[in-house]
Amino acid sequence: MAVSELPGNPNAVWTVRKSMEDEFDAYIVVSFVNATLVLSIGETVEEVTDSGFLGTTPTLSCNLIGDDALIQVYPDGIRHIRSDKRVNEWKTPGKRSISKCAVNQRQVVISLTGGELVYFEMDPTGQLNEYTERKEMSSDVICMALANVPPGEQRSRFLAVGLVDNTVRVISLDPNDCLQPLSMQALPASPQSLCIIELSSSEAQTDSGSMGGLYLNIGLQNGVLLRTLLDSVTGDLSDTRTRYLGSKPIKLFRVRMQNMESVLAMSSRTWLCYTYQNRFNLTPLSYETLDYSSGFASEQCPEGIVAIAANTLRILALEKLGAVFNQVAVPLQFTPRKFIVHEDTRKLILIETEHNSYTDLLKSERKQQMAEEMVEAAGEEEQELAAEMAAAFLNEDLPEAAFGSSKAGSGMWSSLIRVVDPVGDPTSLQVVQLEQNDAAFSIAFVRFSCRPNEQFVLVGTGKDLQLSPRSCSGGSIHTYRLSDDGTRVEFIHKTEVDDIVGSICGFQGKVLISVGRLVRLYDLGKKKLLRKCENKHIPNFVVSISAMGHRVLVADIQESVFFLRYDKTNNQLIIFADDTMPRWVTVTCILDWNTVACADKFGNVSVVRLPADVNDEVEEDPSGSRALWDRGYLNGASQKAVTIATFHVGETILSFQKAQLIPGGSDCLVYTTLSGTIGILAPFSSHEDHDFFQHLEMHIRSEHPPLCGRDHLAFRSYYFPVKNIIDGDLCEQFNSIEPSKQKSIATELDRTASEVAKKLEDIRTRFAF
Repeated sequence: MAVSELPGNPNAVWTVRKSMEDEFDAYIVVSFVNATLVLSIGETVEEVTDSGFLGTTPTLSCNLIGDDALIQVYPDGIRHIRSDKRVNEWKTPGKRSISKCAVNQRQVVISLTGGELVYFEMDPTGQLNEYTERKEMSSDVICMALANVPPGEQRSRFLAVGLVDNTVRVISLDPNDCLQPLSMQALPASPQSLCIIELSSSEAQTDSGSMGGLYLNIGLQNGVLLRTLLDSVTGDLSDTRTRYLGSKPIKLFRVRMQNMESVLAMSSRTWLCYTYQNRFNLTPLSYETLDYSSGFASEQCPEGIVAIAANTLRILALEKLGAVFNQVAVPLQFTPRKFIVHEDTRKLILIETEHNSYTDLLKSERKQQMAEEMVEAAGEEEQELAAEMAAAFLNEDLPEAAFGSSKAGSGMWSSLIRVVDPVGDPTSLQVVQLEQNDAAFSIAFVRFSCRPNEQFVLVGTGKDLQLSPRSCSGGSIHTYRLSDDGTRVEFIHKTEVDDIVGSICGFQGKVLISVGRLVRLYDLGKKKLLRKCENKHIPNFVVSISAMGHRVLVADIQESVFFLRYDKTNNQLIIFADDTMPRWVTVTCILDWNTVACADKFGNVSVVRLPADVNDEVEEDPSGSRALWDRGYLNGASQKAVTIATFHVGETILSFQKAQLIPGGSDCLVYTTLSGTIGILAPFSSHEDHDFFQHLEMHIRSEHPPLCGRDHLAFRSYYFPVKNIIDGDLCEQFNSIEPSKQKSIATELDRTASEVAKKLEDIRTRFAF
């Protein structure tokens, strides 16, 4: 919302209110290495000097304490500023100074150098009183945290302290056993910061069924966030959840979102931990790296964040809580068909193709022709008026976004190639218009062995294409050279072929291209691409080609996938295995040397694998002299792939990619569908997990049937019986069913409801947010 520069690099920022009744914050306090700057919040943010804060020293923490007093903790002491501007100061003993502190509305705990804890609490008269005893910790204190004082109570009962010996201790602040240790948790690395908040979510259910609980969030120096349930009676720590957030040490800050306490976690990127629709969420913010932050409330921004980054002060407001993805929409002229990402510069090159439309050049020619026809059709008396009307018609420029584009009729196509920078400015860097009726359907990056230092973009098109029945007058392969910075493509030459170019894939310094049902290997020539070899045995039409080593995977439009091998000595592409089931494939993704995932146009996902005994050293048999029993059934390949998993998604899948969605996460299969869904298929790493989720899915099927009464198992097995894929969306409904059913399902699984919820969150956070 606002960014302003500061006179130096600050190291911390806080916001404070003047009194308990105030709805909005009064001051922003910014701490520097040797000074403190106080800014008042009003119509504008400006510096003030009469706040009572000590400006000549850095600040460790500040807060509203009691009903209307402020407190400032600095290295040499504590400054208690009353509402009438009276100031009480407590100075550190001897030459010791305050290293860490934790503050809430009624309590202050400080750690002196050497690890000694001093506890202050506010009495009914508004005076800060030091507790008579002090607590000597076994090692130096790195961080500490207090929870907010619960409504109707005098104090928060627990203090969390992180020590150098890689432990977190929970210490009681109850008058009966003040500063006595209650529990301890060993950590895998040194703690960096702590934050105790109260969350109300279905995951925070206690065994008695009550909702809500205190959570201790621990940020470690290795970038891992731990979230532990803190028992509000005994102070015991249990049910720890871990999550890797980034490469930097994690700093934690308490903020308010949707009128509930939330945690802002800062590492190499910033994350927000909050509850939304009764479920815990941990979402990354789509913003640059921040150094320190605090909650911020003003009239314009009731639930904002004030943060510092380098030497700037920023005020942020978070939008669209609950949204998993951050998206930026780039308007395009035609329907996007495919895009490729240039790895070095992160630029996108996409092809757009529209049926029943004109190219810009033909549009202007048709417009000119219509204007001439208007003049010719007019009589002699109306010539002048017709000329004016024709001129007005030519000058009129109606935006197609509002009025729609002119319809050209069946069999008329227009296409273009567009270069876009998705990270920076989303405007197009270059647009290349193709000729009328040249419909682009495939695109790929290729490096040719004859010119290894240059990268080429190949675009495959079909000419005069009729959709039903499918026919065309030919096709072409357009070859472009990519500039070094990835922002422009330069036309080299065009190769005419006799059918639609459905797919392109770089292969061993050459390029594999499908022309209708033929798979061909081409090399780069000076005037066009040079054909080296081809395979004519794919039955219908090739929709995708992908390669790994010397193996080539080809998908047919209705006969599933074919496994080919390139025999270099004989210069042949030989089919050595195929699938037993007909699948109307839309997209494929190679998972490993023997395994491929494919999706069909009816909404099924299948994972197909070659058996371990498959031999790809087969030879072509042009003479037909090979033994009859060595041939496959019905002229198919002699070796068959087996289906190891199938699942009915219910929407036509248009893209597949093996990817990591979070830093340090495991690989998963991301898919997108025609209806706009983005989903993932996550592999299980152990039989125990698979067994647990299989039983959970089975119980939820019977205990929580779909609203419309349709059988879940029948839906997921719509075309092929569901096999080896568990419906994660169904398992996730566990958190939203009533507690009595949760308890009965958990009992059947020999676990508690919170253990089942933890298991669900663990698998979700291992692959996505």
